[in-house]
Amino acid sequence: MLFKDFDECQAAAVKGAALAEKLKDPASVAELKKYTGLSWYFKGSYDSAAVYYYKAMDILKKTDAPAVKAGVLNELGKLYRKTRDLDRSLQMYDEAYAIYNKLNNDDGMATILNESGVVFEYKEDYTEAIRRYKSSLAIREKMNDLSGKAYSFNFLGGVYTLQKNFVEAEKYLLEALELRKALKDSFAIALGHGDLGYMYKEQGQYAKAIEQYNLSNSVAIKMRYADLLLSNYKELAVIAEKGDPALSLNFYKKQMALKDSIYSGDKLKQIEQLNAKYQTEKKEQQLKLQDAEITKKNYLLGGLIAVTVLLSFAGFNFYRKRQIQNRMLLQAEVMKQQDIATKAIINAEENERKRIAAELHDGVGQMMSAEKMNLSAFENDIEFRDEAQKITFDKLIGLVDESCKEIRSVSHQMMPNALLKSGLASAVKEFLDKIDNRIIKINLHTEGLHERLDSNVETVLYRVIQECVNNVIKHSGANNLDISLIKDADGIAATVEDNGRGFDINDKQHFEGIGLKNISSRVAFLKGTVDFDSSPGKGTLVAIHVPITG
Repeated sequence: MLFKDFDECQAAAVKGAALAEKLKDPASVAELKKYTGLSWYFKGSYDSAAVYYYKAMDILKKTDAPAVKAGVLNELGKLYRKTRDLDRSLQMYDEAYAIYNKLNNDDGMATILNESGVVFEYKEDYTEAIRRYKSSLAIREKMNDLSGKAYSFNFLGGVYTLQKNFVEAEKYLLEALELRKALKDSFAIALGHGDLGYMYKEQGQYAKAIEQYNLSNSVAIKMRYADLLLSNYKELAVIAEKGDPALSLNFYKKQMALKDSIYSGDKLKQIEQLNAKYQTEKKEQQLKLQDAEITKKNYLLGGLIAVTVLLSFAGFNFYRKRQIQNRMLLQAEVMKQQDIATKAIINAEENERKRIAAELHDGVGQMMSAEKMNLSAFENDIEFRDEAQKITFDKLIGLVDESCKEIRSVSHQMMPNALLKSGLASAVKEFLDKIDNRIIKINLHTEGLHERLDSNVETVLYRVIQECVNNVIKHSGANNLDISLIKDADGIAATVEDNGRGFDINDKQHFEGIGLKNISSRVAFLKGTVDFDSSPGKGTLVAIHVPITG
């Protein structure tokens, strides 16, 4: 049912999970949670898929169902592969493969070999990818698994396409498609047509490529398989560029609409947060196991005390010391994982800003520029009836020009070039220079920032100052703002002071907004401190200090 109708699969999985809970069958509940996640995955809702996968993992902590756990780990590996978190994807695949290997589960091992091979394709290690696909194929042939063989053939065809070995690629892809047609597997048939379309496109046989993509889309649209449609529209847009710009633009718009719905920053951030929670809980579980082991050994130590007080006392002291050392090491590791998780979340936010900025600048911005050029060229071919019509046309060109400028402005604000090229002081100055001084007068003082700082420190401090300034403009009613950035031997001190209406710092509601929470959490990530000094009618001072580690 999964590969025929995702909505029906989802509804059946939800009902099944409710029944399994009544029957007190946690392994089946976890399996059905996985299928609910899978239905969201194929519909392109990766954040929802992640929620259900990690719900399944939470259930599996308390029950012995290794095969089910391996299946969930495989889906998590596929999810992180899709979001291009390749190292984390391989971590999930390796854990799944180890479980299947221990269970002597050939089907599971063959699946992992195929799925993890794609990660090595993305890493451009085609030799390792081919090795894994052929190892999987050997297992499928031993099992006489036609569906599994078709998937291995398809993966091999894909990697040979990337190597421009089109003879081998076409052979494997056509073999895969024939098997899938014999099995009447419409989902796999859609994938096969899509892969053949890409191979023919890379070979320059565009008519054949379009035919294959249309066959793939005819199935994907019925199934609402968002990710496959996204890939197909992208390649059709590239092909159409060569002869039909209007059609290319249409496919590009369809692709962008799907991409925005699938890969939004909030969704990626939620996936990152779920993984951070999972990794932290793993470390905490290790800490509990260590405590249980220590407790067991302490009982043995108590028995030795009855034999000899002196020997037992010495042994107890030694063991307590080791106990404290082990606990401290595990606690330090948990804190380290939490820091890594926080850094990953902030990096995910910044990467999403970079992606959106690049999309605006290189995609939409270039299209708008092209439209302006086309309108300007079109002006020479138009005979205007009167001056009013000419003025209206000029206004249209002016509006397109303003849109181009606005797109460039937004993309630069999301990821300013000055921050990448010149550093924190230049980026802050560039940001402030764009604010109309008729709205608010801003004074900036910088000192000691001649040398570049760590990129994380620069990025986080820039976002904090940006957030502070936006808060002042939106909420304070101030007409004067003083900002200072000073680096010395102790670290970096930043102050943002306005003469606005201020607020009561004892009122907790002011600290529950996203803006102030973002400021506090970002500064805490840098091991720094932030203080707010304000009162009604007397303006606001934000004082930040960030230490510099060697």
